[in-house]
Amino acid sequence: MDISMTFGNFINVIIIAVGVGVCGLSVMQVSSGIHIRPEVKRYFQLFFSLIIIYISMHLIRQMLDGQPGNAVHVVIMIVTFIEFLVSGLMAYMISMLILFVTNPDKRKQIGYYYLALVIIHTILLIISQFTDLFYYFDATNTYHRGSGYILSNLASILLLLSNVVLLIKYRERVPRRIAIAFWIYIIAPLVAIGIQAILTQVQFIIIATVGAAIYMYFAIIREQTERYEKQQKEANRLDTELSMATRIQADTLPNIFPAFPERDEFNIYASMKPAKEVGGDFYDFFLIDNDHLGLVMADVSGKGVPAALFMMISKILVQNYASMGLEPKEVLEKVNHQICKNNREDMFVTVWFGSLNLVTGKLMAGNAGHEYPVLKKPDGHFELIKDKHGLVIGGMDGVRYSQYELQMDPGSKLFIYTDGVPEATNAENELFGTDRMVEALNLADDKSPQEIMEMVDAAVESFVGDAPQFDDLTMLCIEFVGR
Repeated sequence: MDISMTFGNFINVIIIAVGVGVCGLSVMQVSSGIHIRPEVKRYFQLFFSLIIIYISMHLIRQMLDGQPGNAVHVVIMIVTFIEFLVSGLMAYMISMLILFVTNPDKRKQIGYYYLALVIIHTILLIISQFTDLFYYFDATNTYHRGSGYILSNLASILLLLSNVVLLIKYRERVPRRIAIAFWIYIIAPLVAIGIQAILTQVQFIIIATVGAAIYMYFAIIREQTERYEKQQKEANRLDTELSMATRIQADTLPNIFPAFPERDEFNIYASMKPAKEVGGDFYDFFLIDNDHLGLVMADVSGKGVPAALFMMISKILVQNYASMGLEPKEVLEKVNHQICKNNREDMFVTVWFGSLNLVTGKLMAGNAGHEYPVLKKPDGHFELIKDKHGLVIGGMDGVRYSQYELQMDPGSKLFIYTDGVPEATNAENELFGTDRMVEALNLADDKSPQEIMEMVDAAVESFVGDAPQFDDLTMLCIEFVGR
């Protein structure tokens, strides 16, 4: 086979080769783009691959045009069929992209119309193989346009008109940079066709298609990158604010131990490990007066910043009413009333509140829907105290709460906690449970409150393993020493 080339064909070969190379590099760049959304990656990988196929088939057709032989005839027919088919798919893909950007709500309905045009284009193309509708090759395998050649562009023209309508109608929805890129992709081939009508030998349509596609790609990627950078800045700002909120929340809870170095009637230790940056659990302990120590363990519904804000309000209210010297049940009732007055979000908090007499060891306590406390007598082991639960704080206004009394003799220890301890879950979706918690407590019942809590925390971590922490983990342990 003798393939001779005119100067025009030589220029076209160079243009097409450069186009294939540029599109190939673009596909590789898309694949390595770490900030590009996956769907954008997939779109441009396919789109540039179609362009490579299109201009490669165009190159092969040009090289074989006018070469005699049956084998050449078969190859050139197949190549031309693929070229025309891919041109329709390219028009479909750019139309779907413009539709997605301008009017995503109608993507399904209008997308069916676009798909129907491509199917009709493909059917007519198949018919053309037997009727010379779009094109035909003579005995020397020279390409000629068929009588119905205009129909080969019908789908592309209708898709083009639809693109123009969408870009005009929904112009306010499209970022300016991307809108310019779309218009260039639509107009550039039309201009190229006009130029090619004068300079017939050079395939300006290839230059226009590849150039416009590359410009559109970089416009969209730049838009994606700028959006990503804005999101990163916002994420960094939120991280900074959350870190500050975490520190503020930690500082609102008693976190310096020993808590009351001048008092030797008791030994106390507490900790809170939030599941998120900020949590909804809280503990508190404070001297109500010289002879009474207030103890609080609570768990706010929800997680994150809203729960943390609700936690702050609840903590302040409990401490304020407790400092008035009210009984535990009265403290719970007053706090519940205040919470219910302004609770449009319908949040709630479970609260265990106790007042320990540091002289007698008598503990008066009330429970508003919280976990059972665990008590160890001086000569015994840790045991659950199944006290009576009242309704959660914030559940309903006007609720009456009850209270009960526990006697803590010197050497007694009390452990209170939130549901993050018994409900800690491992990879097999098993709960840690109160039985394991009490077992861990009894393995350390002769230890200090801090050592007891460290052993319970270690037992929870060992049980949970690599499973994520879903709930705040909050504990308090106090040993009554007496005077």
